[in-house]
Amino acid sequence: MQFDFTTLPARDRYRLLTNFVGPRPIALVTTVNADGSYNAAPMSFFNVMSSEPPLLVLGIASKPEQEKDTAANIRRTGEFAIHMVDMALSEAMLIAGLPVPSGVDELALAAVETEPCTMISAPKIKGAACVFECRTERLLDWPNRVLVIGGVVQMHVRRDCLDAEGHYVNPEVYRPIARLHGDNYVGSDDQFVLTAPDLEAVFKS
Repeated sequence: MQFDFTTLPARDRYRLLTNFVGPRPIALVTTVNADGSYNAAPMSFFNVMSSEPPLLVLGIASKPEQEKDTAANIRRTGEFAIHMVDMALSEAMLIAGLPVPSGVDELALAAVETEPCTMISAPKIKGAACVFECRTERLLDWPNRVLVIGGVVQMHVRRDCLDAEGHYVNPEVYRPIARLHGDNYVGSDDQFVLTAPDLEAVFKS
């Protein structure tokens, strides 16, 4: 089958893209509202795009006639924190994604404990496996979506999520989850090793 994205309705494009481009990592994004309260929202249009400079990218859709609090807060403050979602954060992620009125503190609603970030004003969730403190590098706007390119200025990793030397991830502890489609998610329990073949052997075959 073929799908012409220049004529396909937006809902069908969304369904196809999110069903086949997966799994998608989930960012639980925290920001500060204009009144000083906190905001949290999960984003599965998210990934790392560069290590030098260190850049993470969020795709944030707009509500009809109104920008989401997360996007509005990022525009105003230029700062946000990204939490990688694992099973321990999954319930908070689901609660933060509920359609609550603007200005509701989703972190309080999810009953999670927060603590200050090191270099930005947004809070971080205490005990989270991995948190990136970001400052806005670029905003790319479309009528119903903004792409946020954030530069990582600080990274927090819970010690048990690293190996003994503190250099690499400990896959026995750090097990992020990812979004598939609808209410379907996938974990990282089924990890395996793939080793590239020898280049010379490939040329000879």
